[in-house]
Amino acid sequence: MKASGKIVVLGGTGFVGRTLVGVLQAHGFEVDVLSRNRERLRHLLVYPRVRVLSTDVYAPADLAKRLAGAAAVINLVGILQGTGSGPKDFEKAHVELTRTVIGAMRTAGVRRLLQMSALNAGAGDSHYLRTRGDAERQVKASDLDWTIFQPSVIFGPGDGLYQRFGELMQILPMLPLARADARFAPVYVKDVAAAMLAALFRPESVRQSYPLVGPKVYTLGEIARYAGEMVGRRPKILRLPNFLGRLQGMFFDPLPAAIKPFSSDNFRALAHASVSERNGLVELGITPTPVEVIVPDYLSRGDHQRALDAYRADR
Repeated sequence: MKASGKIVVLGGTGFVGRTLVGVLQAHGFEVDVLSRNRERLRHLLVYPRVRVLSTDVYAPADLAKRLAGAAAVINLVGILQGTGSGPKDFEKAHVELTRTVIGAMRTAGVRRLLQMSALNAGAGDSHYLRTRGDAERQVKASDLDWTIFQPSVIFGPGDGLYQRFGELMQILPMLPLARADARFAPVYVKDVAAAMLAALFRPESVRQSYPLVGPKVYTLGEIARYAGEMVGRRPKILRLPNFLGRLQGMFFDPLPAAIKPFSSDNFRALAHASVSERNGLVELGITPTPVEVIVPDYLSRGDHQRALDAYRADR
C-alpha cells in the first residue's frame, strides 16, 4: 500500500485512535476521522493530513459515502462499559457497527479492513468478550482483506489502567480489588499503533489475527501496587473473594457508563487471563516496550530520561 492513500478511521477519539491518527499522518497517509460530533475532535485538526468529518457511522448510506476512495478502513470502536448490566450497548458498538462497516465497505468498493478486537474475544459469558467474538466472526466470514488485532490491556499516558490506579491510590486509604490474581501482558499504545501501520504495508497480514502483548505478565494486584509506588503511595490492597468481587460489580452496574469504575461484566471478563504465548508485535517486526520504561515517566513525572535513552539505544 502506498503511504499517500486515504485511511478512514472509526474510533479516532479513543485512547488508541489519538495515537494511531498521529502515526498514520506522520507516515504520509491522508486520514479521515469519522465522528458524530466534529467539535469534540478539534485537537486532531492540528495535523496537516487529517480531516475530521461529522458522520453517523451507524447509517449505512452515510458511512459508505465517507468510505469512498479509501485505501483502507480502521475500526477501533469499542466499549468496556455499558448502560446497566445488559448486552445492548456492547451489541451496538461491536456487532451492529461491524456489520454496518462491512456492508458500507462493499458498497464503496473498499477491501482493506483493520479491525480492533481483544484477547479472549468470544470466550466466556462476558458481554464484552462475547460481542468482540461475534464481531470477529463477521469479519472473518466477509470477503474483505481483513486483519484483526487482539491486544491485552493497553497502557500509555492517559490510559485507564496505570493512570486510573495511580489516581485511586492517591485518594483511597485502602483499595478493594476484585480478581486481584487476573493476569495481563500490558502492551504499549504506540506499539499497537505501530502494529497497525506495519500491517498496512505487509500483504502477508491479510486474513490474519495478531495477539498483541507486552514482554511481561503481571497480575492485576501487581499492576495496582506498581501504580501506587509510582505516585508515592502504598495503600493496602484488599483482595476481594469472588463473591464480594461479584457484589462490587453489581453495586456499580447502575452507574452511567462514562463514570462506571467496575461492573459485573468486567468481573466476568477478568476470569480469563489476558496473555498470549504468540505475539503479533514480534511477527510484525516490533520490539514490545516494557511497562517500566514508560509508566514511571507519566505517573511519577521523575527523571527517567536515562532509562528511556538506554532502552531506545538497544532497539
